[in-house]
Amino acid sequence: MTMDIDRKVFFDAVRGTLYGGRLARGQVRGMTALLDRFERGGETADRRFLAYMLATAHHETGGRMQPVRETFAASDAAAIAHLDRAFSEGRLPQASAPYWRRDADGKSWLGRGLVQITHRRNYERLSALTGVDLVARPGRAMELAVSVEILFAGMLQGAFTGRRLADHFPGSGSDWVGARRIVNGLDRAERVALYGRAFLAALGGEEGKTPP
Repeated sequence: MTMDIDRKVFFDAVRGTLYGGRLARGQVRGMTALLDRFERGGETADRRFLAYMLATAHHETGGRMQPVRETFAASDAAAIAHLDRAFSEGRLPQASAPYWRRDADGKSWLGRGLVQITHRRNYERLSALTGVDLVARPGRAMELAVSVEILFAGMLQGAFTGRRLADHFPGSGSDWVGARRIVNGLDRAERVALYGRAFLAALGGEEGKTPP
């Protein structure tokens, strides 16, 4: 069982440490959805897990705490155009093929969500884990409730890279930097680790303390 999170204490803390003294409605809605999901989910009582999920969403959405498309574009068409330009100019060395281009059914498998899932195979995997048909409608990854489920499934069950939160926060051990491998190697790992520790402090968690 998880203990209820003091929302006033949490939002007062993150407002100052992570959001420059102000929170937009979308940021509050996004964080509230993650807190709610953690409290009702029952998978874990470890607030380090929640802190790192919040940190990941904060980083991946550029602080918006709402689902975003790859490149932060306002539409699929705009994102595809932006990615096409970057690819043709050699600015996407990590992409061996333009996975974002529409397939024969007119669907694009570009990144979407609080953690941006890409490629059809990952949409298929997350469909199976969440029970949401993201293959028929990949755009559903832009729905907040769906994106929250994707984030929890991916980080708790290792659906993104095979690494799970439990691998990096076992018992009283904490690997804040290495936990970035759950999503994206060690890209910006130190930065996300700082966010994670700030969120943990706001949640009233204690690093190094094994939860009940």
